[in-house]
Amino acid sequence: MSAVFAGATLMAACGQEAPTPKGPSPSTTEATTLQSATAAQPSPSAAPASPASPAPDADGVVTLFDGSSMDGWTGDRAGWSIESGALACGPQGRDIYAPGEWDDFELTLEFRLTPGANNGIAVRAPGTGDAAYEGMEIQVLDDGHAKYQGWLKDWQRHGSVYGIAASRGSTAALRPAGEWNQQSVVLDGRKVNVRLNDTVILDADLDHAMAGGTQSGNSHPGASRRAGRIGFLGHGDRVEYRNVRVRPLHAKGR
Repeated sequence: MSAVFAGATLMAACGQEAPTPKGPSPSTTEATTLQSATAAQPSPSAAPASPASPAPDADGVVTLFDGSSMDGWTGDRAGWSIESGALACGPQGRDIYAPGEWDDFELTLEFRLTPGANNGIAVRAPGTGDAAYEGMEIQVLDDGHAKYQGWLKDWQRHGSVYGIAASRGSTAALRPAGEWNQQSVVLDGRKVNVRLNDTVILDADLDHAMAGGTQSGNSHPGASRRAGRIGFLGHGDRVEYRNVRVRPLHAKGR
């Protein structure tokens, strides 16, 4: 699960979110950085049919972006562009989804953060609405940055399933802003595993994590989805992705 498959580079800069503070009240800028834990839940929205995924290689691995086109990608394509083989999200860029639908899989990628940057990886998402609630969001965050100190919730830290399951040890495992990190996300039934730079920072059972209610206190109906889209969630900061590939488990994937 720690292997990172060679592939095309994706570069993202993205939208905004704001949590309920823990400890000292965040500044206005900080408060708009992460999604609010008390925000109104989005209404379910009709999701467009997903374009077919690219063909897998001999090992069953699918490259989600080939470095030359955005064929099959949906969402905020206007907020993104291809630059020197990279998929780059502009300052106003929002959510974008790769082709195909996936149930049980291993997603591998590399990412590079700018200081304090916030982003997200959508999994099992419908491709519309707020992926953190209508699907699931794996948090991508420079969570050791000073602007998050004293109020960031555990379930908002890098590698957490947003609002549902908190990662542990992400700050220590993250490389300094400006350096590339390697990460894998494995979803297998109700199990989720996130490995960052060869350190497991999340190994959780979704049903167990939500047995007493979600950690955010909000409803996350998307956590019950069996399959869906993979994408990147824009939050107004520059984040780069590359070598993004997915391998279906159990010879499955859609």
